[in-house]
Amino acid sequence: MSERIRAMARAAAIPLLAVATGLVAGALIVVVTDVEVIRAWGRVVQDPGHALAATWRSIATAYGALFEGSLGSAYAISESLVTTTPYIFAGLAVALGFRAGLFNIGVEGQLFMGALASVWIGYSVKGLGAWLHLPLALLAGAAAGAAWAAIPGYLKARTGAHEVVNTIMMNYIAFRLSDWLLNGPMKRPGPGGMPGFVPISPEVLPSAYLPRLFEPPLRFHVGFFLALALAVGVWWLLWRTPLGFEMRSVGANPDAARTAGMAVGRTYVVAMALSGALAGLAGANQVLGVDRWLGQGFSPGYGFDSIALALLGGSHPGGVVLASLLFGTLRSGATRMQSVAGIPIDIITILQALILAFVAAPALVRALYRIRGETAAGPVLTRGWGRG
Repeated sequence: MSERIRAMARAAAIPLLAVATGLVAGALIVVVTDVEVIRAWGRVVQDPGHALAATWRSIATAYGALFEGSLGSAYAISESLVTTTPYIFAGLAVALGFRAGLFNIGVEGQLFMGALASVWIGYSVKGLGAWLHLPLALLAGAAAGAAWAAIPGYLKARTGAHEVVNTIMMNYIAFRLSDWLLNGPMKRPGPGGMPGFVPISPEVLPSAYLPRLFEPPLRFHVGFFLALALAVGVWWLLWRTPLGFEMRSVGANPDAARTAGMAVGRTYVVAMALSGALAGLAGANQVLGVDRWLGQGFSPGYGFDSIALALLGGSHPGGVVLASLLFGTLRSGATRMQSVAGIPIDIITILQALILAFVAAPALVRALYRIRGETAAGPVLTRGWGRG
């Protein structure tokens, strides 16, 4: 086995073991929240076999429903990939920021801004062919996300204001701006041209639809392949271009990068803008490929979950894609898990949190599995408060 393959295996071992450990911990939570299992264990002295059988039945039912709801049919696979797609865009956005030493907490707000711009272009610009209208709507989403993210990047470069605080504040502004627009200028007209009662936008014109690849009810669309292409593009940018080298250098040590003649402030602004463009595309993908209109709270938290995805994927585009597939599958199967096994959908959230906790604590995973520690430094996640 070559040294390169060994290095890749070592890099993948901790996340894989963290996922496995998270699933085991999730099984324990499923068991201890099952009333029937608790009753069976209350009579374990009289009937130990019944207690063990009830425990196994509870775990098998839960994870069986999760598998069936995420991968058990063509519809389930389609929904898993539909859920995975915005995760890939948003995860790449956070990972790109991490590589430049920036903690972009504002992906959710940038996602909203991208969706607003895309849906507006999608329903208001008429008379264009799909070959022009769809790219225009996607570009509008990317541009809106980039512009929204560039603001905290510029403030960090010029004043040293930390991007965490500013991106969080920009999230609130984006949410409230979205609410105002959907209750005002962008509100869908009701019968007779009167203002509608529901705060949703008009429907996107068919010329701006992201094409779906199968007949309804399958909603799988080409946005998934666009996300994969962008993952390759982000990898190429970071590891094959001077700009990517500059971003990684600034992320690793901004003082050394500045001494080497790199424009650290400009790199912050460019990195944040590119990160925001990816986040904006996540919102554009959702409104043009899935919903085809925009409503309040249309995102179930893709932007916030993307922080976990970037961590789980080691801030590498390939890792982000794999982590997105995992989270998309878990979230898609959660509904089936709730309906068939009667397990609250919150268990999936707990499962995701457990996986992330184990990934964030590699020393704990190494201790559990008696793995020798690594000496190499991991990806840079963020700089200290107030440092430029």
